[in-house]
Amino acid sequence: MSSSTLLDLKTIQSLYKKLDKSIPDAKSELIYRNHFELLISVILSAQATDKTVNSVTVGLFKKYPDPQSLLQLGQSKLSQEIKSIGLAPTKAKNIIATCKILIEDHLAQVPSTREELERLPGVGRKTANVVLNEAFDKPTIAVDTHVYRVANRTGLAPGKTVVKTEENLLEVTPRRWLKQAHRLLILHGRYVCKAKNFQCGPCAIEKECQFEDKHFENQ
Repeated sequence: MSSSTLLDLKTIQSLYKKLDKSIPDAKSELIYRNHFELLISVILSAQATDKTVNSVTVGLFKKYPDPQSLLQLGQSKLSQEIKSIGLAPTKAKNIIATCKILIEDHLAQVPSTREELERLPGVGRKTANVVLNEAFDKPTIAVDTHVYRVANRTGLAPGKTVVKTEENLLEVTPRRWLKQAHRLLILHGRYVCKAKNFQCGPCAIEKECQFEDKHFENQ
């Protein structure tokens, strides 16, 4: 996954401009109507696809639209509601505990700081970053497997850990792209720069990318 060289500022600017052009109006593929629905959806998305989460949450949120209604539903019944999503029992436990904290400590509202978000069961650094960016318009970069792969393959922000890659991305990403960076990188990694069968031929940033094992066969 490592790259041969790091990218200079001019190349980084070009990379983001080309990604922005190839993925116009990039946005989260999770379906949500408010901060609470976003938070629950991101908790559910751990080790699951956005498509799978959406297939459950659209109906779930119609019946249980707020922390109080989900808390009243209870862990066992919630687990049944989300059983088609991986790790349903654990996620149900975390969501019920999170709803209780939201009601007792935050007036049933989603908090807007990393520290408060990461105190919620089921919310780690990546989840907090997504909520901060999507809900509160803060310039955070959530690094999942797709973002990690693209950042390392391209030479944009190599790092041996997710946290280091996040730190490097925040350091090298120009200010104008900070709020949109994780959306562009995750969608590019999800559909073009995939773990397997990656598509270097039609890749919008192939010229900027420093990946040593580019693959153009049959593309």
